[in-house]
Amino acid sequence: MSRILKFLILQACIFLLPFTAAASPGRFETDSIRTSDGLLQITFLGHASLKMDFRGRHIYIDPCTAVADFSEMPKADIILFTHEHSDHFDLKAIEELSGENTLVVVTEICAAKYAEGMVMKNEDVKIVLGLRIEGVPAYNIVHKRASGFPYHLKGMGNGYIITFGDTRVYIAGDTEKIPEMNELSDIDIAFLPVALPDAMTVEMAADAVKVIKPKIFYPYRYGDTDISELRELLKGQSETEIRVRNMK
Repeated sequence: MSRILKFLILQACIFLLPFTAAASPGRFETDSIRTSDGLLQITFLGHASLKMDFRGRHIYIDPCTAVADFSEMPKADIILFTHEHSDHFDLKAIEELSGENTLVVVTEICAAKYAEGMVMKNEDVKIVLGLRIEGVPAYNIVHKRASGFPYHLKGMGNGYIITFGDTRVYIAGDTEKIPEMNELSDIDIAFLPVALPDAMTVEMAADAVKVIKPKIFYPYRYGDTDISELRELLKGQSETEIRVRNMK
């Protein structure tokens, strides 16, 4: 092999190093939460995509290949989709994450594209591989498209409450602060979408936190939204810890 060819190969390898590192699953932040039944590990993949590991199970919520290479990650035991929009419902992600026994939970609209899924509606409660999963409403009241229709219609999408041991985790999906949140109770961890034009304003998110009173609040899928005001708006909410992770 000539010196020139060796040099070119070396330069190519150096050029590709940052891209290789970026594709590694280890680049994502992970929090560990103690529950009555062992550690819950939450990995923040980006936007609305989350991975939760509990007692050897791998649970993915709204996996989207735009934010992660799922071919490098453990196969899913459970995949949950909140609604049909492409930044949440991704057939390629299902393909990359599915193993022989993967269970995929979908909404009715998603089921039209993925018939093998287990359909959940608002108010449904199912025990999935030993985990209690509740479907809760997620929709818009204020924010609407130019046509006048809400970005997310009532009854079409789900939020989910997943119970890990004694720890209840609420993943709100794409929603505003809605009346049904007043009925939520004993929420330990809440993921709320803080993003315009189709989810919560910072003020809506703060109002939702004041009602839900989670022990930990994660703003997610916030994109370019300035969420710095959240701490000021919630400075009197001593029972809630605000944790900001990379969930743009």
